[in-house]
Amino acid sequence: MDKERIIELRQLLNKYNKEYHVLDTPSVDDSEYDKLMVELINLEEKHPEMYDPLSPTQRVGGSVLDGFNKIEHKRRMLSLGDVFSYEELRKWANDIESKVGKLQYVAECKIDGLAMSVTYLNGEYYQAVTRGDGSVGEDVSNNVKTIKSINMNIDYDKEIEVRGEVFMPKSTFNALNEERLLNNEPLLANPRNAAAGSIRQLDSKIAAKRKLDAFWYYLPDGLTYGYNTHYDSIMWLKSLGFKINEEGTRLLDNIEEVIDFIEELALKRNDLAYEID
Repeated sequence: MDKERIIELRQLLNKYNKEYHVLDTPSVDDSEYDKLMVELINLEEKHPEMYDPLSPTQRVGGSVLDGFNKIEHKRRMLSLGDVFSYEELRKWANDIESKVGKLQYVAECKIDGLAMSVTYLNGEYYQAVTRGDGSVGEDVSNNVKTIKSINMNIDYDKEIEVRGEVFMPKSTFNALNEERLLNNEPLLANPRNAAAGSIRQLDSKIAAKRKLDAFWYYLPDGLTYGYNTHYDSIMWLKSLGFKINEEGTRLLDNIEEVIDFIEELALKRNDLAYEID
């Protein structure tokens, strides 16, 4: 009975994690969640043969590394080009449409965080790697695993790589700096640096305490999975349970609508829960 209960509790806690951290529709309060977590911890201690590195109990951190292994990306993680005026943006769009015809555009917030690649194998979280120099990054799987909004299991049984941005919400950053001020510790400069520093902690317990979050926005080689557009691939990631930035992602019919969206974001930038570039 204990083993069946362990499996049941893992499923329940994963479900509640997704409701709270991804869907923003919690069905149980914190006390009930904590009660179930304690029950699972006790049962897993009683049955060490049931150890699972993807169990909800393993997402609070605890491992301490000597350093981070270097991992070569299967596909380069490219950086984004900048434009500095609407004239440049219009010219870019006109140049493309003169070659391929009329297009739709996906406009997204550029989250001010740390670019990340996450790989799943057989439906299970396998590895998280930083962008690094675009060709080689660092294996930060233990720290990224502590981010509660990231699923440990997905309904897709083949290898899949998903890319996104790990960030520190403004509220977390402000609370962390208040705590550091009380402890006479140096203040963190900004949420981006705080997120990057948290992900590169050798002690995963420290990363877990930083309460990071992540948005996922890119499926490399989406055509392989049967998706002809970037927007369709994002929607598929959402259906698999990945947290996407719904308020900051929009499908638009022309470049003037993109400019309108930029203006809209500029007006509410300070009210967003996260920093954007």
